[in-house]
Amino acid sequence: MAKVEMKAKLRYLRMAPRKVRILADLLIGKSVAEAIVQLEQSRRTAARPLLKLLQSAIANAKHNHESDESSLMVKHITVDGGPILYRWMPRAMGRATPIRKRTAHIVLTLIGEVKEKKAEKKAVKKEDKK
Repeated sequence: MAKVEMKAKLRYLRMAPRKVRILADLLIGKSVAEAIVQLEQSRRTAARPLLKLLQSAIANAKHNHESDESSLMVKHITVDGGPILYRWMPRAMGRATPIRKRTAHIVLTLIGEVKEKKAEKKAVKKEDKK
C-alpha cells in the first residue's frame, strides 16, 4: 500500500481566522473518525464549516484515490487570512470607527493508504506523458 496526501480547500470563509484556528489545531494528527466526533461535539461556530470541509476531503479521497476511510488521518490544517471587508460605524461628533470583517482560507491535508492498482495507474500515466 502506498501513502498519498490529499488536499481540500475552503476559501473566503466569513469567519475570523483566529477563531477557526482554535478548532483546527485540535484535529491535527487525529484519525478522520476522531476528528468528525470532535467537530460534531464542539459548540463553536467554526465547527460546522470545518466538518463540511473534512467530509469533502474524505469524499475526494474515496473517489479520486480509492482509499479506505479507516486509514485516513488529518496530517495538516492551514488557516490563513483572506481579504478583509472594511465597514464603518458612526460615532460621536461626526467621527467613524472602522470595522474589519475578516475572512479565512483553510487548506486541509489528509494522509492515507491507497490501493496499489490506483498508484500503479498514475505512475504509468506520468511515464506515458514524458
